[in-house]
Amino acid sequence: MSTNSLPKRYLITAALPYANGLKHIGHLAGAYLPADTYVRYLRAQKRDVVFVCGSDEHGTAIPIQATKEGTTAQAIIDKYHPIIEQNFKDLGISFDIYHRTSAPIHHETAREFFKTLNDKGDLITKESEQYFDETAQSFLADRYIKGTCPNCSHPGAYGDQCESCGKSLSPDELINPVSTLSGNAPIKKLTKHWYLPLDRHEAFLRKWILEEHANDWRATVVGQCKSWIDGGLLPRAVTRDLDWGVTLPDDVVDGKGKVLYVWFDAPIGYISATKQWALDNEKDWKPYWESKDTKLVHFIGKDNIVFHCIIFPVMLQLHGNILPENVPANEFMNLEGDKMSTSRNWKLEMEDYINDFIKPENGGSQMADVLRYYLTAIAPESKDSEFTWKGFQDANNSELVSIFGNFVNRALVLMHKLCKGKVPPLHAAAMDELDHETIANIKAAKEKVEKLIEEYKFRDALFEVINLARIGNQYMQKKEPWIIAKTLDTNPDGQQLIDNCLHICLQLTGNLAILINPFLPFTAKKICYLLKVVDRILDWENAGSLKLVSVGYSLRPPELLFRKIEDEEICKQVEKLKAAAVHKEVTPAVEAKQEEKAITVKPEIVFDDFAKIDLKVGTIVSAEKVEKADKLLKLQVDLGFEVRTIVSGIAMHFDPAAIVGKQVTVVTNLAPRKMRGIESNGMILMAEDAVGKLHFINPETAIDNGSGVS
Repeated sequence: MSTNSLPKRYLITAALPYANGLKHIGHLAGAYLPADTYVRYLRAQKRDVVFVCGSDEHGTAIPIQATKEGTTAQAIIDKYHPIIEQNFKDLGISFDIYHRTSAPIHHETAREFFKTLNDKGDLITKESEQYFDETAQSFLADRYIKGTCPNCSHPGAYGDQCESCGKSLSPDELINPVSTLSGNAPIKKLTKHWYLPLDRHEAFLRKWILEEHANDWRATVVGQCKSWIDGGLLPRAVTRDLDWGVTLPDDVVDGKGKVLYVWFDAPIGYISATKQWALDNEKDWKPYWESKDTKLVHFIGKDNIVFHCIIFPVMLQLHGNILPENVPANEFMNLEGDKMSTSRNWKLEMEDYINDFIKPENGGSQMADVLRYYLTAIAPESKDSEFTWKGFQDANNSELVSIFGNFVNRALVLMHKLCKGKVPPLHAAAMDELDHETIANIKAAKEKVEKLIEEYKFRDALFEVINLARIGNQYMQKKEPWIIAKTLDTNPDGQQLIDNCLHICLQLTGNLAILINPFLPFTAKKICYLLKVVDRILDWENAGSLKLVSVGYSLRPPELLFRKIEDEEICKQVEKLKAAAVHKEVTPAVEAKQEEKAITVKPEIVFDDFAKIDLKVGTIVSAEKVEKADKLLKLQVDLGFEVRTIVSGIAMHFDPAAIVGKQVTVVTNLAPRKMRGIESNGMILMAEDAVGKLHFINPETAIDNGSGVS
């Protein structure tokens, strides 16, 4: 990217988590990890960047949790805010400030924001009837109303959503609604509230989102925004009748007893957090929210798209602030075949992972990087993804241990063994084509990773880093310096060949530290320690360099970057998850849908139709991603009698390196078809489970390639 086109400064935000309980890895994968990766990259680029977040401490979720725990709302936020903040630190999330919306500076900022819009006439007031509990003498927020779901007949649906079938609701839709405060049926009572008239701003939103950002925002983000806009925008209430939240300014007529609605108050928390950061660091906060030279990026999950792409931008425009240049929202991450659910206890909390894995005896901070690696490798950037403990183990053992860690360890071991523990020189006269090709790959990796990170394609960027380590392993294997060492008595040029191989491997190791740093910061620092170089080597400008470690310099003895994760650990985690889970009630409506899905079959065929299909067993001998195609892998499959090129749409489900050696069932007599310019000669048979995850159809035990399937 040209330095002339770079913004002068960056402001990066990650969605404010509710301080009503512990946060799980779905939250981490959705907003905080991709944001941290991007910020670490920007810092390595030496760009002016501020990364803000904080606890969202208002809204009904807080007092509801307080009721559950038999305490006060203030006690709840004081309990969970520091735990969540520490969890983020333990997992390497590097906020410049982790603030809280209960802070006085936030209340002042939110009130000022409301007052500015209200004084300018950008808000309207309306009277409407809302549910009121006569016994508790309180208007009822949606979550304080329960009743029977009109969709699935679940008796405990809330006024905003049924947690049994997942349908979004309004209190008026509930059958036989009751107040959760008293258990009595509520009445309707007239109340006045302030509204943001979104319908006034439809033309602005259409132009800004559907024209200006249609091509550079993620398709899922643009699609959801288009659906909302096309459905017709309506005024949205910005105040509520509650006793917990940011109170309205004192001079607002009829504002007593009302607070700002949490959706209005929470995103203003980004601004108040920036103000607090500026005060703490003697900076000016205004350029970060008012200057056109600032690039504002919101990292969120898809459930927050409407708030950050439609509602908050309207608020920002009316208030005179800059608009976000991108909102790279992620989809959801499921867990072991089911949607993560706090109410059903089907989740893996950050706190639990930290307690179980991030201990000195279990690998310490390196295990934080293992989680960061797996969550990034399966990041739900374009569709929902799934965390499985087996996948976590495979990613660690097959990729971090066997590819990345293996290369770094071998390079250091062989350097100590064959080069007297010092960085060997590079002998230009003894270099061959493979040496030059590997050096070119080191330099090319920087450009590939940089481009993908700038496009918010963190999963693909991480793949390129691991691929560079894979290239290093292949290079070392072809060079075989340990074999050459046995011939030194008869091979006068042998030591130069060994020197060249290990010099390039050590420089590649230094480059891996730089490129992996945004993703796995603890690992990057560990590599710097082993190479005895200062952390400033991690500056992005050093990527691609072949002068990261100095010739003749003594390096530290090798240490393993990652430990192998044993089957027993994984079994323990799976059993722990199942034991803690609350059984999900299956309603008649849901059961009917499941039965309908289960009995759906394709039209009947005769045996002769089936007999035309030639099915054979093959082994995947190589796999690589197809350029500019998120879903496609190019496979080389050994069928016994020949090796076929097959293009398969499984890239979203499998890491290429992890499937090499897998036996698969292949339709071998399918007519060739060109995909992305590659001729595909066959089709891999796959099975799709209930959550959309693909599985290979393969023999129980290994058999000869080319064996028929009947």
